[in-house]
Formats: sequence, C-alpha cells, structure tokens
Amino acid sequence: MEISFTDKDLEFRDEIRSWIENDYPKHVKEKQDKGEALTKEDITDFHKAIAAKGWMGFNWPTEYGGTGWTSTQIYIFQKEFGLAGCPAILPFGVAMVGPVIYTFGNEEQKKRFLPDILNFNTWWSQGYSEPGSGSDLASLSTKAVKEGDHYIVNGSKTWTTLAQHSDWIFNLVRTETTEKRQEGISFLLIDMKSPGVEVEPIITIDGAHEVNTVFFTDVKVPAENLIGEEGKGWTYAKFLLANERFGIAVVGAEIRQLNKLKEIVSKLNNSDLSRKVKKLEIDLSALEISGLRMLSDIETKGHPGPESSILKIRGTEIQQRLTELFVEAAGEHALIYPGPKGHEADSQPDGPDYAAKALAKYLNYRKTSIYGGSNEIQKNIIAKMILGL
Repeated sequence: MEISFTDKDLEFRDEIRSWIENDYPKHVKEKQDKGEALTKEDITDFHKAIAAKGWMGFNWPTEYGGTGWTSTQIYIFQKEFGLAGCPAILPFGVAMVGPVIYTFGNEEQKKRFLPDILNFNTWWSQGYSEPGSGSDLASLSTKAVKEGDHYIVNGSKTWTTLAQHSDWIFNLVRTETTEKRQEGISFLLIDMKSPGVEVEPIITIDGAHEVNTVFFTDVKVPAENLIGEEGKGWTYAKFLLANERFGIAVVGAEIRQLNKLKEIVSKLNNSDLSRKVKKLEIDLSALEISGLRMLSDIETKGHPGPESSILKIRGTEIQQRLTELFVEAAGEHALIYPGPKGHEADSQPDGPDYAAKALAKYLNYRKTSIYGGSNEIQKNIIAKMILGL
C-alpha cells in the first residue's frame, strides 16, 4: 500500500532510515537478520541506542520528555523499524506504565520514574494475569495490606514476560474486598529486588524462556509506590490495556515477514498457497489503514479507545496466519523440528533454511490471540463499548 507523505514526512522517514543504517547496533542487527535469540545485553544495547537519539518516548508528549511526534511520524517510525527487522521496542515501560505514571501519578513519581524509562535505565514487567485469573482479570487475588507507610503484598502473577530480566514490575493488587470485583483493586509499583519476590521460569512449547511466574511473599512495598488513588486501579488498568492492545498490531514487521513469504511461495508450484498469501496481503493492507485511523484518533483524544480491540484481534489473527503459511510453505520439512535446544538451520539438513524456524514460530505465536486480553474478550468489548449491544 502506498501512502502520500509531505516533504517534511519524507525527510523524517529519511532520518529514521539513516539511523537504522548507521546507528542500529550492528551486533543486534546481525542476530536479528539470522533469526538468533537476543541476550539481555543485546536488547539493552538496542534500547540504549534509541534513547541516545531521544526517540524512546516516541509516543509521549514533550512535556514529559517525549518526542511529541504526530500520528504520521509515529506510523513512519514504527513501520520503518519493522521493515528493517529491528527488535520490537519493549512496551512495558514506555508504552504501558510510563503513560499511566504521567497521566495518573503524582509529580514526585513522574520525576522518579519517567527519566529512567526514557533512558532505559529500568526494565519493567507487567503483573496482571494470575493463575486462574487471566481473561477474567477482575477476579485477581494478589493482596496488598496497608501497614503504616507500607503495603505487604502476597500472591502471584503469571505469564510475566521477561520478568527474569526486570528491575521493576507494575502490579494490580487487591487492597479491599468489595461486592463489585472491579472495585478495591489498586495499581502498585514493586521493586523486583525486594525481599520475598521470586521469579520461576515457564518454558513454552517452542522451548523458549520468555515468560515466568512471579511470587510475592510478605513483600514490603512503600505506600509512595501506589499510583493514583487506592481502589482505582481498574480504571488505570483499562487505560493501560488500551495502549497495549493498540501496540500489538506490528504492521511493519508483518510486511517484512509477508515479503519473505511471497519470495518463498513464488518459487513453489502451489496455486492454493499463492491465493492464501494474496488474501493475507489484502487483510494486512486493511489493518494498516485501520492503524492509521486510530493513530489519528490518538492525536485528537490523547490515548487509544476501545477501538484498539479491533487492531488487537485483526493484528494477532494476521500474525498467526503468517506463521501458518510459513509452515505450509515448508511442508514436510517443518515437521523435522529441531526441538527446544535451538532452531538453527544447520540442525535441519534436508530442508530450506526457513523451515528450521517455521514450526517454532508457529508454536510461539499461538499465544498472541490470548495475551493483552483474549480475542474473545476483545469481541465482547467491541460489542459493548462500540456497538452498544
């Protein structure tokens, strides 16, 4: 899809491309291009390079140290990074807790936390889902009991992405038992180095250590780490989730993957697979247009609304279909899955290079329609908040 840009937009796009060409850390690019796993140090180097350019707050207003970019600039930035195969910018600090802090936090909290997020001096995790409390988030049971100037936190959070690396975690905790479950929930920031915090890895079906369960046993948290008002955490959670769902549809990265798939399929004599790829390309173009419309709305309203659920559904469906088509293109070679020790092409001697990673990615992407609120829940939000049903 071609979109008309002004001369100023094109200059901005060239600036982004120049950074990618000259300042994108070479060791990170090399691993990304080869499909190798990034270390914590690699991810940190990438984010530090963006921070050094002053782009970490790409979605923040200038008053809090952000770029103040227009919706078009944000679109160009994200698309160019995706097309270049850059790692995804970790959302937990800059796209999730950061906007919550500068919207609902007090001045002291803004001064304390926002600069470190912009400089990537702190790695954040999200503490929402619990064992038995995922899509039904209001049923969470992790408790925070106020004792003097501290809260004592007990409970657990699960599916906590990259918690093995994080310095801080933002948590939804129950500070009061109420008849309406959405009430009595608070938004609390917890230092992961606090005594009583334990991280237990979860190895996913593709063999990766990406998610964890985090346990809290009598964890002492200063009351000053409470964001906003006690018992109003559900309001802040909905605000945050709208930002998360909006960011899940990574169009640039999917266009890059689609182009790779088209190149592969062009060499195969498979008209049915070619038809599926063309249908996916049409759907991806439609998703891109929807994303642009919502970026424009954000520029007017200041944050995503319930419409972000549409992007979440369609974005994750397209991501999953892409991985399915890669497996279909690999054919029987995808079944020779090398297992959790690695997905290197040299461990798959009889097939094309892309086949070695096709099944691993397919398995990993089964999660995308669940995280950020399952797609079934998103359909309920659309029906209620947009269609008024």
